[in-house]
Amino acid sequence: MQPPRSKGGGLTTYRGVTRSMTRGQRNSLPLPNDLAMEIFSRLPPKSIARCRCASKLLSSMLRSQDFTDSFLTKSVARPQLLFACEDHHGEFIFISSPQPENPKENSHVVASNPLACLPRSNGFYGCTNGFFCYEPDQFFKGLKEPVQVPVICNPSTGQSLTTPRLISRQMYGVKSYLGYEPMEKEFKVLSMNNSRVSDEWISAEHQVLTLETEKLSWRLVECCIPHVHSCKWICISGVLYYAARAVGSYENTMVVCFDLRSEKFSSVKFGKAAMPGSTTLVNYGGKLGLLMSGDSHDNVVTRASTSLELWVLLDAAKHEWSNHVYVLPPCWEEVVVAETTMYIAGMVGTNEIVLSPSYQDVPYYVIYFNVERKTITQVGIQGLEAFRGRSFKTYLNYVENVKLL
Repeated sequence: MQPPRSKGGGLTTYRGVTRSMTRGQRNSLPLPNDLAMEIFSRLPPKSIARCRCASKLLSSMLRSQDFTDSFLTKSVARPQLLFACEDHHGEFIFISSPQPENPKENSHVVASNPLACLPRSNGFYGCTNGFFCYEPDQFFKGLKEPVQVPVICNPSTGQSLTTPRLISRQMYGVKSYLGYEPMEKEFKVLSMNNSRVSDEWISAEHQVLTLETEKLSWRLVECCIPHVHSCKWICISGVLYYAARAVGSYENTMVVCFDLRSEKFSSVKFGKAAMPGSTTLVNYGGKLGLLMSGDSHDNVVTRASTSLELWVLLDAAKHEWSNHVYVLPPCWEEVVVAETTMYIAGMVGTNEIVLSPSYQDVPYYVIYFNVERKTITQVGIQGLEAFRGRSFKTYLNYVENVKLL
Protein backbone atom coordinates (compact mmCIF):
# COMPACT_ATOMS: atom_id res chain seq x y z
CA MET A 1 0.00 0.00 0.00
CA GLN A 2 1.33 3.42 -0.92
CA PRO A 3 1.96 5.65 2.07
CA PRO A 4 -0.53 8.45 2.64
CA ARG A 5 0.44 12.02 1.92
CA SER A 6 -0.36 14.37 4.76
CA LYS A 7 -0.75 18.10 4.34
CA GLY A 8 -0.91 20.73 7.05
CA GLY A 9 -3.91 20.34 9.33
CA GLY A 10 -3.69 16.54 9.50
CA LEU A 11 -5.79 15.84 6.37
CA THR A 12 -4.60 12.58 4.79
CA THR A 13 -5.29 11.77 1.13
CA TYR A 14 -4.46 8.59 -0.79
CA ARG A 15 -3.05 8.45 -4.28
CA GLY A 16 -5.27 5.64 -5.45
CA VAL A 17 -7.36 2.60 -4.66
CA THR A 18 -5.36 -0.42 -3.51
CA ARG A 19 -6.11 -4.09 -2.99
CA SER A 20 -5.84 -3.80 0.77
CA MET A 21 -8.73 -1.29 0.93
CA THR A 22 -12.12 -2.53 2.04
CA ARG A 23 -14.99 -2.74 -0.42
CA GLY A 24 -16.59 0.27 1.28
CA GLN A 25 -13.43 2.31 0.74
CA ARG A 26 -13.25 1.31 -2.94
CA ASN A 27 -16.88 2.33 -3.40
CA SER A 28 -16.40 5.82 -2.04
CA LEU A 29 -14.60 8.89 -3.29
CA PRO A 30 -11.52 10.23 -1.43
CA LEU A 31 -13.45 13.45 -0.70
CA PRO A 32 -16.96 14.30 0.54
CA ASN A 33 -19.78 13.73 -1.95
CA ASP A 34 -20.96 17.33 -1.71
CA LEU A 35 -17.50 18.60 -2.61
CA ALA A 36 -17.18 16.06 -5.44
CA MET A 37 -20.52 17.14 -6.91
CA GLU A 38 -19.47 20.78 -6.65
CA ILE A 39 -16.27 20.05 -8.58
CA PHE A 40 -17.92 17.93 -11.28
CA SER A 41 -20.74 20.42 -11.77
CA ARG A 42 -18.15 22.91 -13.05
CA LEU A 43 -17.00 20.60 -15.87
CA PRO A 44 -18.38 20.82 -19.43
CA PRO A 45 -20.98 18.18 -20.43
CA LYS A 46 -18.52 16.28 -22.67
CA SER A 47 -16.11 15.81 -19.76
CA ILE A 48 -18.96 14.64 -17.53
CA ALA A 49 -19.95 12.08 -20.15
CA ARG A 50 -16.42 10.64 -20.09
CA CYS A 51 -16.37 10.58 -16.28
CA ARG A 52 -19.60 8.55 -16.25
CA CYS A 53 -17.68 5.77 -18.00
CA ALA A 54 -14.81 5.79 -15.47
CA SER A 55 -16.53 3.77 -12.75
CA LYS A 56 -19.91 2.61 -11.49
CA LEU A 57 -19.56 4.97 -8.55
CA LEU A 58 -19.05 8.04 -10.75
CA SER A 59 -21.76 6.88 -13.13
CA SER A 60 -24.25 6.61 -10.28
CA MET A 61 -23.36 10.02 -8.86
CA LEU A 62 -23.30 11.85 -12.22
CA ARG A 63 -26.67 10.37 -13.24
CA SER A 64 -28.41 11.33 -9.99
CA GLN A 65 -31.14 13.94 -9.85
CA ASP A 66 -29.17 15.91 -7.26
CA PHE A 67 -26.20 16.28 -9.59
CA THR A 68 -28.44 17.13 -12.56
CA ASP A 69 -30.13 19.86 -10.50
CA SER A 70 -26.80 21.22 -9.28
CA PHE A 71 -25.38 21.39 -12.80
CA LEU A 72 -28.53 23.01 -14.16
CA THR A 73 -28.49 25.66 -11.41
CA LYS A 74 -24.99 26.68 -12.42
CA SER A 75 -25.93 26.63 -16.12
CA VAL A 76 -28.84 28.99 -15.48
CA ALA A 77 -26.39 31.42 -13.91
CA ARG A 78 -24.24 31.41 -17.07
CA PRO A 79 -26.67 31.24 -20.03
CA GLN A 80 -25.30 31.02 -23.55
CA LEU A 81 -26.15 31.97 -27.10
CA LEU A 82 -27.03 28.93 -29.18
CA PHE A 83 -26.96 28.84 -32.97
CA ALA A 84 -28.72 26.21 -35.08
CA CYS A 85 -26.86 26.35 -38.40
CA GLU A 86 -27.83 24.51 -41.57
CA ASP A 87 -24.78 22.94 -43.22
CA HIS A 88 -24.25 22.05 -46.89
CA HIS A 89 -25.64 18.55 -46.32
CA GLY A 90 -29.00 19.80 -45.07
CA GLU A 91 -28.28 18.94 -41.43
CA PHE A 92 -28.49 21.29 -38.46
CA ILE A 93 -25.42 21.82 -36.30
CA PHE A 94 -25.74 23.36 -32.85
CA ILE A 95 -22.91 25.68 -31.79
CA SER A 96 -22.87 27.71 -28.58
CA SER A 97 -21.00 30.79 -27.42
CA PRO A 98 -20.89 32.97 -24.31
CA GLN A 99 -23.91 35.27 -24.01
CA PRO A 100 -22.88 38.87 -23.39
CA GLU A 101 -24.78 41.13 -21.03
CA ASN A 102 -24.72 44.88 -21.62
CA PRO A 103 -22.23 44.51 -24.51
CA LYS A 104 -19.99 47.41 -25.39
CA GLU A 105 -19.38 48.90 -28.82
CA ASN A 106 -17.29 46.78 -31.21
CA SER A 107 -17.66 43.70 -29.01
CA HIS A 108 -17.71 40.11 -30.21
CA VAL A 109 -18.03 36.56 -28.94
CA VAL A 110 -16.58 33.33 -30.31
CA ALA A 111 -18.84 30.40 -31.20
CA SER A 112 -16.37 27.62 -30.51
CA ASN A 113 -18.38 24.93 -28.77
CA PRO A 114 -19.91 22.52 -31.35
CA LEU A 115 -22.68 20.42 -29.86
CA ALA A 116 -25.09 18.00 -31.55
CA CYS A 117 -25.69 17.49 -35.27
CA LEU A 118 -29.27 16.61 -36.22
CA PRO A 119 -31.05 15.74 -39.47
CA ARG A 120 -33.05 18.47 -41.15
CA SER A 121 -36.71 18.47 -40.11
CA ASN A 122 -39.82 20.57 -40.37
CA GLY A 123 -38.26 22.98 -37.88
CA PHE A 124 -37.19 23.24 -34.27
CA TYR A 125 -39.96 24.26 -31.95
CA GLY A 126 -37.99 26.07 -29.29
CA CYS A 127 -35.92 25.17 -26.26
CA THR A 128 -36.91 24.36 -22.67
CA ASN A 129 -34.28 23.84 -19.94
CA GLY A 130 -31.69 22.84 -22.57
CA PHE A 131 -33.95 20.37 -24.42
CA PHE A 132 -35.34 20.82 -27.96
CA CYS A 133 -38.40 19.42 -29.65
CA TYR A 134 -38.58 18.84 -33.41
CA GLU A 135 -40.56 16.64 -35.78
CA PRO A 136 -38.77 14.76 -38.55
CA ASP A 137 -40.60 12.21 -40.67
CA GLN A 138 -40.46 8.77 -39.07
CA PHE A 139 -41.16 5.31 -40.52
CA PHE A 140 -43.11 2.88 -38.35
CA LYS A 141 -43.54 -0.83 -38.85
CA GLY A 142 -46.58 -1.66 -40.95
CA LEU A 143 -46.90 1.83 -42.49
CA LYS A 144 -45.98 2.59 -46.08
CA GLU A 145 -45.79 6.35 -45.55
CA PRO A 146 -43.76 8.23 -42.91
CA VAL A 147 -45.54 10.06 -40.11
CA GLN A 148 -44.59 13.02 -37.97
CA VAL A 149 -43.78 12.34 -34.33
CA PRO A 150 -41.99 14.60 -31.85
CA VAL A 151 -38.30 13.93 -31.22
CA ILE A 152 -36.67 15.32 -28.08
CA CYS A 153 -32.97 16.11 -28.22
CA ASN A 154 -30.34 17.47 -25.86
CA PRO A 155 -27.60 19.34 -27.77
CA SER A 156 -25.31 19.26 -24.73
CA THR A 157 -25.19 15.45 -24.58
CA GLY A 158 -25.96 14.71 -28.23
CA GLN A 159 -28.80 12.41 -27.21
CA SER A 160 -32.19 12.26 -28.88
CA LEU A 161 -35.39 10.40 -28.07
CA THR A 162 -38.05 9.51 -30.62
CA THR A 163 -41.45 9.50 -28.93
CA PRO A 164 -44.05 6.80 -29.66
CA ARG A 165 -46.51 7.21 -32.50
CA LEU A 166 -49.31 9.64 -31.64
CA ILE A 167 -52.90 8.56 -31.06
CA SER A 168 -54.02 10.17 -34.29
CA ARG A 169 -55.51 9.43 -37.69
CA GLN A 170 -53.48 12.22 -39.26
CA MET A 171 -49.91 11.76 -40.43
CA TYR A 172 -49.09 15.45 -40.93
CA GLY A 173 -50.03 18.86 -39.54
CA VAL A 174 -48.85 17.94 -36.04
CA LYS A 175 -47.58 20.66 -33.72
CA SER A 176 -45.71 19.92 -30.50
CA TYR A 177 -44.53 21.98 -27.53
CA LEU A 178 -42.03 20.93 -24.87
CA GLY A 179 -42.47 22.10 -21.31
CA TYR A 180 -40.88 21.59 -17.90
CA GLU A 181 -42.91 21.23 -14.72
CA PRO A 182 -40.62 22.43 -11.88
CA MET A 183 -42.61 21.00 -8.94
CA GLU A 184 -42.37 17.40 -10.10
CA LYS A 185 -39.22 18.08 -12.18
CA GLU A 186 -40.81 16.54 -15.25
CA PHE A 187 -40.57 17.27 -18.95
CA LYS A 188 -43.87 17.00 -20.81
CA VAL A 189 -44.72 17.18 -24.50
CA LEU A 190 -48.04 18.62 -25.67
CA SER A 191 -49.00 17.62 -29.22
CA MET A 192 -52.04 18.35 -31.37
CA ASN A 193 -53.11 18.63 -34.98
CA ASN A 194 -55.53 20.70 -37.03
CA SER A 195 -58.81 19.03 -38.01
CA ARG A 196 -61.52 20.36 -40.29
CA VAL A 197 -64.82 20.84 -38.46
CA SER A 198 -67.78 22.54 -40.19
CA ASP A 199 -65.60 24.22 -42.82
CA GLU A 200 -63.19 25.48 -40.15
CA TRP A 201 -59.76 24.20 -39.17
CA ILE A 202 -59.36 23.88 -35.41
CA SER A 203 -56.85 22.31 -33.02
CA ALA A 204 -57.80 18.73 -32.16
CA GLU A 205 -56.61 15.49 -30.56
CA HIS A 206 -54.63 17.12 -27.76
CA GLN A 207 -52.16 14.64 -26.29
CA VAL A 208 -49.58 14.72 -23.49
CA LEU A 209 -46.47 12.62 -22.95
CA THR A 210 -44.41 12.61 -19.74
CA LEU A 211 -40.75 11.83 -20.42
CA GLU A 212 -39.81 10.61 -16.93
CA THR A 213 -41.91 7.43 -17.09
CA GLU A 214 -40.76 3.83 -17.57
CA LYS A 215 -43.10 3.22 -20.50
CA LEU A 216 -43.68 6.23 -22.73
CA SER A 217 -47.29 6.53 -23.86
CA TRP A 218 -49.51 9.35 -25.06
CA ARG A 219 -52.73 10.21 -23.27
CA LEU A 220 -55.55 12.37 -24.56
CA VAL A 221 -56.45 15.54 -22.67
CA GLU A 222 -59.57 17.63 -23.09
CA CYS A 223 -59.48 21.13 -24.53
CA CYS A 224 -62.74 23.14 -24.64
CA ILE A 225 -61.20 26.20 -26.33
CA PRO A 226 -61.74 26.20 -30.11
CA HIS A 227 -58.57 27.58 -31.67
CA VAL A 228 -55.85 27.03 -34.24
CA HIS A 229 -52.34 26.64 -32.84
CA SER A 230 -49.14 28.32 -34.08
CA CYS A 231 -45.38 27.77 -33.96
CA LYS A 232 -44.88 30.64 -31.47
CA TRP A 233 -44.61 29.36 -27.91
CA ILE A 234 -42.67 29.45 -24.67
CA CYS A 235 -42.66 27.66 -21.30
CA ILE A 236 -42.52 29.80 -18.14
CA SER A 237 -42.73 28.41 -14.59
CA GLY A 238 -44.55 25.23 -15.57
CA VAL A 239 -47.02 26.82 -18.02
CA LEU A 240 -46.90 26.45 -21.79
CA TYR A 241 -48.02 29.57 -23.65
CA TYR A 242 -48.63 29.62 -27.39
CA ALA A 243 -50.08 32.17 -29.77
CA ALA A 244 -53.29 31.04 -31.46
CA ARG A 245 -56.09 32.34 -33.61
CA ALA A 246 -59.71 32.09 -32.68
CA VAL A 247 -62.19 30.30 -34.92
CA GLY A 248 -63.11 32.58 -37.81
CA SER A 249 -59.99 34.72 -37.45
CA TYR A 250 -57.07 34.80 -39.87
CA GLU A 251 -54.55 36.22 -37.39
CA ASN A 252 -53.37 35.31 -33.90
CA THR A 253 -55.67 37.09 -31.46
CA MET A 254 -55.20 35.05 -28.30
CA VAL A 255 -52.72 33.15 -26.15
CA VAL A 256 -53.59 29.61 -25.08
CA CYS A 257 -52.17 28.52 -21.70
CA PHE A 258 -51.57 24.90 -20.74
CA ASP A 259 -50.74 24.23 -17.09
CA LEU A 260 -48.32 21.29 -17.10
CA ARG A 261 -49.16 20.27 -13.52
CA SER A 262 -52.96 20.21 -13.77
CA GLU A 263 -52.94 19.56 -17.55
CA LYS A 264 -55.73 22.10 -17.99
CA PHE A 265 -56.20 24.65 -20.78
CA SER A 266 -57.13 28.32 -20.50
CA SER A 267 -56.85 31.30 -22.82
CA VAL A 268 -56.09 35.02 -22.75
CA LYS A 269 -57.33 37.56 -25.29
CA PHE A 270 -54.58 39.71 -26.75
CA GLY A 271 -54.59 43.40 -25.83
CA LYS A 272 -55.28 44.64 -29.38
CA ALA A 273 -56.81 43.41 -32.63
CA ALA A 274 -54.11 40.92 -33.67
CA MET A 275 -50.46 39.99 -33.27
CA PRO A 276 -48.16 40.85 -36.20
CA GLY A 277 -46.11 38.07 -37.75
CA SER A 278 -42.96 39.41 -36.07
CA THR A 279 -44.32 38.54 -32.59
CA THR A 280 -41.94 36.58 -30.36
CA LEU A 281 -42.94 35.16 -26.97
CA VAL A 282 -40.43 36.05 -24.23
CA ASN A 283 -39.89 35.56 -20.52
CA TYR A 284 -40.12 39.05 -19.06
CA GLY A 285 -39.02 38.72 -15.45
CA GLY A 286 -41.11 35.57 -14.97
CA LYS A 287 -44.13 36.94 -16.85
CA LEU A 288 -45.23 36.25 -20.40
CA GLY A 289 -44.19 38.95 -22.83
CA LEU A 290 -45.14 39.44 -26.49
CA LEU A 291 -42.41 41.32 -28.31
CA MET A 292 -43.15 42.60 -31.83
CA SER A 293 -42.50 45.21 -34.46
CA GLY A 294 -44.23 48.48 -33.63
CA ASP A 295 -44.76 49.32 -37.29
CA SER A 296 -48.28 48.30 -38.29
CA HIS A 297 -48.56 44.52 -38.84
CA ASP A 298 -45.04 43.96 -40.17
CA ASN A 299 -43.92 40.35 -40.25
CA VAL A 300 -40.23 41.24 -39.89
CA VAL A 301 -37.96 43.94 -38.52
CA THR A 302 -35.93 45.81 -41.13
CA ARG A 303 -33.69 48.81 -41.52
CA ALA A 304 -36.83 50.90 -42.09
CA SER A 305 -38.47 49.87 -38.80
CA THR A 306 -38.97 52.67 -36.28
CA SER A 307 -40.05 50.95 -33.06
CA LEU A 308 -40.58 47.74 -31.12
CA GLU A 309 -43.54 46.99 -28.90
CA LEU A 310 -43.79 44.83 -25.79
CA TRP A 311 -46.99 43.53 -24.20
CA VAL A 312 -46.65 41.94 -20.74
CA LEU A 313 -49.36 39.69 -19.29
CA LEU A 314 -50.24 41.03 -15.84
CA ASP A 315 -53.37 39.03 -15.01
CA ALA A 316 -54.47 36.09 -17.17
CA ALA A 317 -57.89 35.76 -15.50
CA LYS A 318 -58.72 39.43 -16.21
CA HIS A 319 -57.03 39.45 -19.64
CA GLU A 320 -54.96 42.36 -18.38
CA TRP A 321 -51.82 43.49 -20.25
CA SER A 322 -49.32 46.32 -19.96
CA ASN A 323 -47.94 47.94 -23.10
CA HIS A 324 -44.50 49.42 -23.78
CA VAL A 325 -43.32 51.07 -27.00
CA TYR A 326 -39.57 51.38 -27.60
CA VAL A 327 -38.57 53.86 -30.31
CA LEU A 328 -35.44 52.77 -32.17
CA PRO A 329 -32.66 55.41 -32.09
CA PRO A 330 -31.35 57.01 -35.32
CA CYS A 331 -28.22 54.81 -35.29
CA TRP A 332 -30.46 51.79 -36.00
CA GLU A 333 -30.27 52.52 -39.74
CA GLU A 334 -26.49 52.68 -39.57
CA VAL A 335 -26.08 49.35 -37.80
CA VAL A 336 -28.52 47.19 -39.77
CA VAL A 337 -27.23 46.04 -43.14
CA ALA A 338 -29.38 47.24 -46.06
CA GLU A 339 -32.11 44.84 -47.24
CA THR A 340 -31.42 42.50 -44.34
CA THR A 341 -34.41 40.79 -42.76
CA MET A 342 -34.15 40.67 -38.98
CA TYR A 343 -36.19 38.60 -36.57
CA ILE A 344 -36.59 39.11 -32.83
CA ALA A 345 -34.53 36.47 -31.03
CA GLY A 346 -35.84 37.48 -27.59
CA MET A 347 -34.70 39.33 -24.48
CA VAL A 348 -31.77 39.11 -22.10
CA GLY A 349 -33.15 40.18 -18.73
CA THR A 350 -35.74 42.94 -19.03
CA ASN A 351 -33.63 45.62 -20.73
CA GLU A 352 -31.85 43.98 -23.67
CA ILE A 353 -33.77 43.07 -26.84
CA VAL A 354 -31.75 40.89 -29.21
CA LEU A 355 -32.36 40.75 -32.96
CA SER A 356 -30.73 38.41 -35.45
CA PRO A 357 -30.57 38.19 -39.26
CA SER A 358 -32.15 35.12 -40.86
CA TYR A 359 -29.47 34.79 -43.55
CA GLN A 360 -26.01 36.26 -43.56
CA ASP A 361 -23.55 36.90 -46.38
CA VAL A 362 -21.14 38.91 -44.23
CA PRO A 363 -19.54 37.94 -40.90
CA TYR A 364 -22.36 36.92 -38.59
CA TYR A 365 -23.70 39.24 -35.91
CA VAL A 366 -26.60 39.91 -33.56
CA ILE A 367 -27.93 43.30 -32.47
CA TYR A 368 -28.56 44.33 -28.87
CA PHE A 369 -31.09 47.10 -28.25
CA ASN A 370 -30.89 48.41 -24.69
CA VAL A 371 -34.32 49.89 -23.99
CA GLU A 372 -33.15 51.83 -20.92
CA ARG A 373 -30.09 53.48 -22.44
CA LYS A 374 -31.67 53.54 -25.93
CA THR A 375 -28.47 52.22 -27.47
CA ILE A 376 -27.88 49.88 -30.40
CA THR A 377 -24.85 47.57 -30.26
CA GLN A 378 -23.76 45.12 -32.93
CA VAL A 379 -22.10 42.03 -31.46
CA GLY A 380 -19.96 40.06 -33.90
CA ILE A 381 -20.04 36.25 -33.81
CA GLN A 382 -16.74 34.64 -34.77
CA GLY A 383 -16.40 30.98 -35.70
CA LEU A 384 -19.42 30.64 -38.02
CA GLU A 385 -17.64 31.56 -41.26
CA ALA A 386 -18.21 28.08 -42.74
CA PHE A 387 -21.98 28.69 -42.66
CA ARG A 388 -21.97 32.01 -44.48
CA GLY A 389 -25.11 32.47 -46.56
CA ARG A 390 -26.90 29.59 -44.83
CA SER A 391 -30.01 29.59 -42.67
CA PHE A 392 -29.53 30.40 -38.99
CA LYS A 393 -31.63 30.34 -35.88
CA THR A 394 -30.42 32.12 -32.75
CA TYR A 395 -31.61 31.05 -29.29
CA LEU A 396 -31.04 33.17 -26.19
CA ASN A 397 -30.55 32.11 -22.59
CA TYR A 398 -29.58 28.55 -23.53
CA VAL A 399 -28.62 26.45 -20.52
CA GLU A 400 -26.58 23.26 -20.69
CA ASN A 401 -28.33 20.26 -19.19
CA VAL A 402 -26.64 16.92 -18.47
CA LYS A 403 -29.91 15.07 -17.89
CA LEU A 404 -29.94 11.83 -19.89
CA LEU A 405 -32.86 10.85 -22.06
